[in-house]
Amino acid sequence: QVQLVESGGGLVQAGGSLRLSCAASGRTFSSYAMGWFRQAPGKEREFVAAISWSGGNTYYADSVKGRFTISRDNAKNTVYLQMNSLKPEDTAVYYCAADPVTFSGDWPLPDYWGQGTQVTVSS
Repeated sequence: QVQLVESGGGLVQAGGSLRLSCAASGRTFSSYAMGWFRQAPGKEREFVAAISWSGGNTYYADSVKGRFTISRDNAKNTVYLQMNSLKPEDTAVYYCAADPVTFSGDWPLPDYWGQGTQVTVSS
């Protein structure tokens, strides 16, 4: 079992930056792939980024490549999402996710989810 708690969301102007954090409980954090999804109002949840258990492989949605960076610190049981050059269309609730198997897209969905953190980008 893995429990996930996100933090770091907020309101930022277009072009600004935010860093999301996801703290995980459980002794097996380092064996899980981790990632981020987001859901904007009226839209389906979509994949944003993911990172393998070792951190050696990362995956990004085309819409965030070059702007977002995912990383993890297994000693701190934490995964991060650095978001730069934010756009109004990045506005969404961002969810942290974990799975024993590496994931890199919308499907299959990971097994474990956080409660989400709101990111709002004003124009």
